[in-house]
Amino acid sequence: MTNEELEELVKKISIEYFGRDFKHQAIFNSRLRTTGGRYHLASHNLDFNPKIIEYFSSEVLEGIIKHELCHYHLYIEKKGYRHGDADFKEMLEEVGGLRYTPSFEAQEGKIKRWVYRCKECDLEYYRKRRFNTAAYRCGQCGGHLILKGQEKIKTSWK
Repeated sequence: MTNEELEELVKKISIEYFGRDFKHQAIFNSRLRTTGGRYHLASHNLDFNPKIIEYFSSEVLEGIIKHELCHYHLYIEKKGYRHGDADFKEMLEEVGGLRYTPSFEAQEGKIKRWVYRCKECDLEYYRKRRFNTAAYRCGQCGGHLILKGQEKIKTSWK
């Protein structure tokens, strides 16, 4: 997808879901690493991460565009455009935008979790940080926990 195609998609989504025109520029910005998109307050332009197209479906891209357009339209209307504002949350839910960008690291399989298993009921626990198994018990049955090892976590956003 080119920058021109992206801008046309943003304009189409803006008219369809917000009933307002998008009159500024929308481009791909390869310098974005962890975020899906960015709204510039000074210029009103939108940047989008090109990795979105590589890793996720078109629905995820559309959800991120809706998210950034919420910032755009609310700021221009002088309403609450920040993530914590009620106006923003209400508009985002109304148009069906994504609250958060899915994790690129999880898609690449870079996120690892420690896996613990209960000896009694075989319930598995996934944790970011390793802990002392002698100090903790199973929350379901009270059994002893054993460390199985580390596993890579991959989400299914495709």
